[in-house]
Amino acid sequence: MRRLMLVALLACLAASGARAGDLLVFAAASTKDAMDEVALGFGAATGNEVTLSFANSGELAKQIENGAPAALFVSADGKWMDYLAERSLIAADSRRDLLSNSLVLIAPKDSGLSIELRPGVALKAALGDGKLAMADPDVAPVGRYGKAALETLGLWAEIEPILVRTKDVRATMALVERGEAAAGILYATDAKGSGGARVVAEFAAATHPPIAYPMAIVTEHDDATARAFADYLAGAQAKAIFERFGFIVLAPGGGT
Repeated sequence: MRRLMLVALLACLAASGARAGDLLVFAAASTKDAMDEVALGFGAATGNEVTLSFANSGELAKQIENGAPAALFVSADGKWMDYLAERSLIAADSRRDLLSNSLVLIAPKDSGLSIELRPGVALKAALGDGKLAMADPDVAPVGRYGKAALETLGLWAEIEPILVRTKDVRATMALVERGEAAAGILYATDAKGSGGARVVAEFAAATHPPIAYPMAIVTEHDDATARAFADYLAGAQAKAIFERFGFIVLAPGGGT
């Protein structure tokens, strides 16, 4: 199965027109809009083209483990970066926490859902016959953060039977925007970019582990271009872009 996933990825990259000399970057799906713009800025500044591939962090880490030619990885949590580090697949000195985010509950734009996310709140009752969409906690960091928050609030046991597990934040948002789920859990940055969903409430930071997006260079592709892009991600131009999209920037600014 993993071999088939890698073959499919390489075929997709070939179809996209990616050239052998391009810098391939794997990044969590929740960073897509911001990373697209950052990559364009880096290309304009350096002449180096960046090819981006987005998915949930667990899927991307597994692809790197199985030989996908990514030069740099931006994960939505430390677990999957640790997974690669334990296998000596990332350059340890290149790893740094780049971004943070917050966790929110969303509903369709025309929904009347209103709720305060406190311990013991009747969330299931508030959803009526509807479902709650969230990325799969077994592979997607946002799902793991969401599950932790629901557990902290004492809601996981009643919500799990009506949970729709999606592949990533984009799929969650799509279900909610189409009204196929009564609510969804995702990052505030994703909700900010939605035209068909609204934020109902924000989960308190204390209900889940701290949200951090680490980045690191993949060992087999550790070269000057990968290092330059890593520096750019932590620099002033990228910082401005990430903040405009609603991210909290953890890495210090000041690169080119």
